[in-house]
Amino acid sequence: MIIIFLLIPLSIVIALFFLGAFIWAVRSGQYEDTCTPAMRLLLEETKTEKPESEAIIKPDSDSK
Repeated sequence: MIIIFLLIPLSIVIALFFLGAFIWAVRSGQYEDTCTPAMRLLLEETKTEKPESEAIIKPDSDSK
């Protein structure tokens, strides 16, 4: 019976923590756009060129 007096307040504290985390997530904009992330998989990606620092530099075959 004593454990109930510990578990009930502990569960209320944990529930309040999760409620606070949910309210914070809603206010910070975590749930603003729920459609676009799912649509990104369907959209065609465009190929971008590598920057010059990442490009592979091949030596000329005529310069031997």
